Amino acid sequence: QLQLVESGGGLVQPGGSLRLSCAASGFTLDYYAIAWFRQAPGKEREGVSCIKTSSGSTNYADSVKGRFTISRDNTKSTVYLQMNSLKPEDTAVYYCAASPFRRPSRCTTNLEYNYWGQGTQVTVSS
Repeated sequence: QLQLVESGGGLVQPGGSLRLSCAASGFTLDYYAIAWFRQAPGKEREGVSCIKTSSGSTNYADSVKGRFTISRDNTKSTVYLQMNSLKPEDTAVYYCAASPFRRPSRCTTNLEYNYWGQGTQVTVSS
């Protein structure tokens, strides 16, 4: 059974860093798009970033470009989201999601993501 489990969330001060992990089980990360989404209270879910596991190509929302980095370790079936220079507006529940993806193009967070993790809370506050 395909499962995604996020970890690494927590409380951090503005300007700080966190690294989120998304561990996949029940499938190998050979031809998938893995994305990170976030949802703050009272706000719509926002696509943050995605990575194409076959090539490592990435895509980012403008709000996190230059601060967040997505990466993958296919041998560990894990995708990471390194978040630096965190701001209070980054506070949200962060989810990872997976979609089978064999296209030559880059991934986007607008794909239909079939599999979702349970989420991990990130709070940026002094």
